[in-house]
Amino acid sequence: MPAHNHIHAQNKQMENEQRWELRLYVAGQTPKSILAFKNITRYCSEYLEGRYSIEVIDLLKNPQLAEGDQIIAIPTLIRKVPEPIRKIIGDLSNEEKVLVGLNIRPIPVINEP
Repeated sequence: MPAHNHIHAQNKQMENEQRWELRLYVAGQTPKSILAFKNITRYCSEYLEGRYSIEVIDLLKNPQLAEGDQIIAIPTLIRKVPEPIRKIIGDLSNEEKVLVGLNIRPIPVINEP
């Protein structure tokens, strides 16, 4: 049985090295933008603890940055890493939709006998 535990530890280590780079596009401090930031921060701290970064881009200050990621609505969340790039538009209040959209899965809890 010890060999199995060793493999599991290696897999877990590889999973932990997966980083998530997210970018949230907003236009000023609107209630919807603030809510989107609160929501994504909560999901990340719950499911991706220590493995994520969230960059907030305010298009009122930097409108030219919208072109690179083809932003058509605000707020929009972009997953830059891991690829492929994914986009979610809105205040991110539907947790299931956000987790599926970003392909984040809760870390399974393994019950040792």
